[in-house]
Amino acid sequence: MLRFASLGSGSEGNALLVESGNTRVLLDCGFGHREVERRLARLDVTPESIQAVIVTHEHTDHISGAAKFCERTGAQLIMSYGTYWAAMEAFPRAYTTAKVRCVDSGEVTAIGDIEFTPYPVPHDARQPVQAVFSDGERTLGVLTDVGETTPTILAALSGCDALILEANHDEAMLANGSYPASLKRRIAGRHGHLSNAASAQLLMQIDTSRLQHLIAAHLSHANNTPAHAQAAFSCALNCSPDWIGIADQAEGFSWRSLTPL
Repeated sequence: MLRFASLGSGSEGNALLVESGNTRVLLDCGFGHREVERRLARLDVTPESIQAVIVTHEHTDHISGAAKFCERTGAQLIMSYGTYWAAMEAFPRAYTTAKVRCVDSGEVTAIGDIEFTPYPVPHDARQPVQAVFSDGERTLGVLTDVGETTPTILAALSGCDALILEANHDEAMLANGSYPASLKRRIAGRHGHLSNAASAQLLMQIDTSRLQHLIAAHLSHANNTPAHAQAAFSCALNCSPDWIGIADQAEGFSWRSLTPL
């Protein structure tokens, strides 16, 4: 059975825990080791039980704790070639000695009872990817930190059994907010972050007939609210807003399970 939980989602740190059978992996590790340990304890998980950390890109809120976590626990560290070289430049001391496995986009990689497939996304990083996870029966698609939808993204996420999908900002709140104009352009640009409306449009372009869970993630504290994200997603799926989950910065979300076939 595939299940997943978030340690936290947002600009202050990101980490997603995915489990199947005897295998546990983290997607991103943007918290320090003590904080990761504290957040894992809420899920009754020890750091040493995690076999791998997969890093989507080199921005601090996704990678800052990854090398140290793997050094302390012995977990495998996995990322794209571009992310590795960017990490070497940003954190040379940590990554000179880190044991890193680099993977290509589209390369199906098995870690124990879990398979994951990274796929490329447009974002302002060296070689950013997002991922689809599978236990051989069910699939979990993840998409955050992306500026626009592409055919590759639509193909990767269509038909998934669960989705964690970026809902970074409400377009009106961002436009009318206090951020400098340059930051607003970056966030709303083709290599920035998806708005509620853009992600809702994505949902209407893919096969969502198998969805058991839909989680809105990477919400901006300043430019979005859970209610705005839930309203946009529920309108796209013609479902109750309450059915849409939220991954928040402080608590993430607790275990969600996918029923076996």
